[in-house]
Amino acid sequence: METPRKQPCRKNEYQKISFDLKLSIIDEINNGQISVNYAAKKYGISRSSIDYWRKKLSNFTSKSKAVSKNHEIKKLRERIEELEFIKDFQQDIIADFEVTTGLDIAKKSLPETLVKEIEKKKRNLLK
Repeated sequence: METPRKQPCRKNEYQKISFDLKLSIIDEINNGQISVNYAAKKYGISRSSIDYWRKKLSNFTSKSKAVSKNHEIKKLRERIEELEFIKDFQQDIIADFEVTTGLDIAKKSLPETLVKEIEKKKRNLLK
């Protein structure tokens, strides 16, 4: 009696899923629109694959957020430097105007800290 020959196992053929589809599936799951089980059935994907994508893409998004935060901080620093330059320029104009006209406009309309800075600039102009 001959033993029956075993058929070689067929590998499951998996479909190639685009990055955009992965993002949309994970976005639906994270927003609570569908569950992981439902997504697995709906798209014909294993739950472990979805969990793997979620893990990998969470690292991807956290890295991109860190990069964007650093970029935002750099832009804010540049904006601060620009605004400080504008403030100094305006104070110079006010100080020059007050020296030439003899009027004290800054004391009436500006906060005390700015008035002190303008007074220093006026003293420097008079020297």
